[in-house]
Amino acid sequence: MIDLKPGDYVVHAEHGVAQYLGLREIAQGEAQGDYMLLEYAAGAKLYVPLTRMDLVQRWRGGGDAKPALDRMGGVTWSRTKTRIKAKMRDMADELLKLYAARKMAEGFRFSADSNWQREFEDAFEFTETRDQITATREIKRDMESLQPMDRLLCGDVGFGKTEVVMRATFKALGDGKQVAVLAPTTVLAFQHFETFKRRFQPFPVRTEMFSRFRTPKELKASLADLAEGKVDIAIGTHRLLSKDVEFRDLGLVIVDEEQRFGVKHKERLKHLKRPWTWSA
Repeated sequence: MIDLKPGDYVVHAEHGVAQYLGLREIAQGEAQGDYMLLEYAAGAKLYVPLTRMDLVQRWRGGGDAKPALDRMGGVTWSRTKTRIKAKMRDMADELLKLYAARKMAEGFRFSADSNWQREFEDAFEFTETRDQITATREIKRDMESLQPMDRLLCGDVGFGKTEVVMRATFKALGDGKQVAVLAPTTVLAFQHFETFKRRFQPFPVRTEMFSRFRTPKELKASLADLAEGKVDIAIGTHRLLSKDVEFRDLGLVIVDEEQRFGVKHKERLKHLKRPWTWSA
């Protein structure tokens, strides 16, 4: 919680969604203590001692929308928790069925590297790090096996994760598969779109973005082309999880900042194609 900033949204286990206003020092007799100041609906304030900060978590939601503040002492948060528990039970049952099916399934075995793959990688303008080479090799090994791939790619900002996943993307495209790149915000989606478009520009690859930066008319046309297989790389926000999004032959899903997506979002992706291959 040390990285919280005033204005961030948080969730208190007993009172629900609030806005964090910062730390306050409050005197109690001769003693003084630090408190987290939270604001709820109608301007209600709650002071949480740092000794009970375990009750407070950062709010994590989908997309860019801001959450509605709960009302202290109201029944909204209680109803929300009851509803979520019921949905989690249903989801757990669905997950058991899904993972049982995946355990028995065989994935798509991608081909060994082609000359175009080597040409694409040689065009990288920097020298690969040892970690990039290792991660790329392991991902390719997974892609060339029959076991559906679930792989987590970790690294600090600026350590070249994007180049690793672009090489995996090119490998998937080489076998005629489509690739989806999912980002949690419109800004990140746009950044990825620009990066992928620039990196793949010398090759016959079509990349499209699916987010609120596109007009309804543009999205409609791109969705139709995606379903027909005319779009090779689809980059977008949660918009890619909508039920009107259809892929002709999805082979790889890349999820950026996986921790910012809920289980339900990721399971929606797994239902798009079974078995399927993804990297995060």
